[in-house]
Amino acid sequence: MENTIASRSSDAAQQTDVELTSEKEEIKQEVASTVEHVQDAASHEDQEQNLDLHNGEVRNLDQQSQMESKETLQMLEDQNMTDNKGDLEDQELSDTVNHNGDSSHQNGVETEILVHEVQETNAQSSMIVIEEDNRSTEDQETDPQMSSENKLDKKMTTDDSSATATVKVILSPDSQVITVAFSIGKSIEHLKKYFASQMKIPEAVLTIMFEGRIVEDSETLVDLGIRPHGMIQLDMQSVDPENYPIKAMKFQHEYSMPDVITVRVQTGDKSFQDIAVEIERLNYRKPYLGGYRHKVTGVVYHHAGTQTVPKKRPEKDTVVFCRDAQTVFEKNKSQQSRNTMATQMTKIGCYVANVSDRLIQPKKYVTADEFHARRLKAVITIQTYFRRFHAIKVVQQLREERRLRLEWEEKEQLRKKKEREERLRKEYECRMNPKNKEDFELLYHALELWRKEEVDRIDQMYTGAERKAALCALLEQETHLISSIGRHKIDAGEENQQKAIQNLLNKCSEPKRWKAFDGKTTEMDTQFTIRARELRDIYNSINIKYFTRDERLDALLTLKHTVKEHNSKLTQEIVELIDREADLLMRGVQNSNLEGLRKRISTLFLQYIKTPTFNPEVARLLKVPQDSAVFRKNIYFCSSCKSYLPSTEFSLSANARTIGRCRKCSKLDNEARQREEFTKYKILLKQLKKSETDYRDDSKIAFLLQQEDLQYLVENIWGSHSALSACDDLYEIAVVRWNKYYEWSPWNCILLTKEEAAAHLKLANADQAYGIVFIQKIKHKHTLAKNYFSQIPEMAPFLHVENSDQMSTVNDLVISKPMAASLQV
Repeated sequence: MENTIASRSSDAAQQTDVELTSEKEEIKQEVASTVEHVQDAASHEDQEQNLDLHNGEVRNLDQQSQMESKETLQMLEDQNMTDNKGDLEDQELSDTVNHNGDSSHQNGVETEILVHEVQETNAQSSMIVIEEDNRSTEDQETDPQMSSENKLDKKMTTDDSSATATVKVILSPDSQVITVAFSIGKSIEHLKKYFASQMKIPEAVLTIMFEGRIVEDSETLVDLGIRPHGMIQLDMQSVDPENYPIKAMKFQHEYSMPDVITVRVQTGDKSFQDIAVEIERLNYRKPYLGGYRHKVTGVVYHHAGTQTVPKKRPEKDTVVFCRDAQTVFEKNKSQQSRNTMATQMTKIGCYVANVSDRLIQPKKYVTADEFHARRLKAVITIQTYFRRFHAIKVVQQLREERRLRLEWEEKEQLRKKKEREERLRKEYECRMNPKNKEDFELLYHALELWRKEEVDRIDQMYTGAERKAALCALLEQETHLISSIGRHKIDAGEENQQKAIQNLLNKCSEPKRWKAFDGKTTEMDTQFTIRARELRDIYNSINIKYFTRDERLDALLTLKHTVKEHNSKLTQEIVELIDREADLLMRGVQNSNLEGLRKRISTLFLQYIKTPTFNPEVARLLKVPQDSAVFRKNIYFCSSCKSYLPSTEFSLSANARTIGRCRKCSKLDNEARQREEFTKYKILLKQLKKSETDYRDDSKIAFLLQQEDLQYLVENIWGSHSALSACDDLYEIAVVRWNKYYEWSPWNCILLTKEEAAAHLKLANADQAYGIVFIQKIKHKHTLAKNYFSQIPEMAPFLHVENSDQMSTVNDLVISKPMAASLQV
């Protein structure tokens, strides 16, 4: 086989010798100018072929022939350049410099003619490669100058073993040419390993030959005389072609781009430099990500992808592709209906075992109606048991709900009972030990209820003189109780006064506080807060009753040094009183005789503390402003106590026209005459405002109402009882919205207990949930409330009249308001 290949190569060499000799002189002149153009055309065509690969187009046979022809042309150009290296270097530079547009066009035409000729001889491409390689070998043997240059190049490449070179391998016996880029510093053994892994055959089977001799595994490409970025041709054969044949590799079909290309770069005005560029191969095929075509030029643009290698999916232990799951097994089985057949019986000379025999007896024939009737009976039986099971489950669920309901009702009753007992206990405690204004209101209210009960009892039991005597005795008892309440009020006033003083001193001595961005509270003491804290400690020390004489003298001495810092009439009087008490203490006067003097000292020092000149921090806490101009604003005259008081001392209802009595006069009149208790209405108004705040719909009317307005609404409009259950315990009643989708107003509310209110607010439409009579009753109360509250100027913008009759009534009321105001003035 080797002889056959050699003979074919020699014949091809003799045939092409004459042609190459005649064209040698022409190619020498043109090769320098056409190399660059051919390489550029080859690279351009390779790029277009790579784009075609991304678009999914299949290469045709013409592209394969073009690639092989380009390899042949490249080999011819390399051989000619090697033969005339010294002569062509200057000529190539001059041709490159003097190249114009006409020569480039001519070279392009000549290149197309050469490519066309090579395509016509595509069948002999492999033989031409062998022929050119043999010819190059003969030229090297006949040209000693070239061999010396190769030796010089060999020495140069040993210094740069990391460079790569183009290796062309001819596979025998198919004569397929494979071109790869390989490092010149690696041995032939690495080259064998690469091709063995690609062709999946053992490495020991491969044999590589160069110039007719077998290359050792330890030799490198440098030892074979290859230069950096150069080209070498090797033959590869299989030792055992029957068992391990060399299969054709399709590198050239997969990648059309050559391994090494030469790029000419312009370094100056008329100077160029050739740079060898190595092409790196991708080990995966880039996906087609779509693109678009230019309508005018027709150029197709592709969407670019990233250069990151696709992430490999982790291997799973589960077998995804299974033959048993993807293969359909068909089985043919013949069946035959029952027919008459012969049987074998036991007889003399023939024994047949009857162990597996079965005795079959004919049964009653079942008709279709009987069969369906039996199935229907079975279905009815199953449904009966299932319905029984379902009924048991429903009964158990109802029983459990009833048990939970009874437990909840019992807990609610117990909770209400505890709340009622706790409220009564607090009321009893407030009556026995009254401390604030609400406690005394409750006490006077209880006194009035007791007086009315006693008057009713006397009217029923006595008449004439006996009745008058009983009423006089009742009046004496009432007077005695009122005096007792007054004594409790005096004691509570003194206690509350001391608490107020301590509260004032503590507020003055508190440091400045503010919250930082991280939520922490920062405190800071100023010179005024430190001063207020010192005065508070001195005031507390002089009011301690159980000091010894020496401790009392030390406290008085500290107070004296403190007040002597300022010279005024108040400080002089305090110093005189301190000297007088110190003199009396030195004379041995008892403490009980010094209580009045000590009280005067404490009172004067408290006045000293409340003076902003001596204690600047107290200025922001005084009720009486220090600026006299402030007194001229918001000051009104009380017609009862004949005093000028600020507006905060007057309690006004929403429909008030003029300033009436102050709070103290109203409180005194209530204690003397009506003795009403307003705590329950305060609690009811507080609950109403809280519930409206939870809606977060910017409701405003509930916050305009005063305590007197809510009292009128509850007592006069709703009769102080629930609209559903008639419960009259105001502690268990709440005023909620009638239509929860609109804001609360006196004409959009209903008085219910807390449980009824919670259930009412769960209704989607209140007008459909209740009866017609009940709804008419509620609408009537809404009309009464609208007519009354329309007199309040603040309520007028919120009125929404539903019909013309109400419109006329409200208009009359609104028009009459200016007239009423003018009459009052």
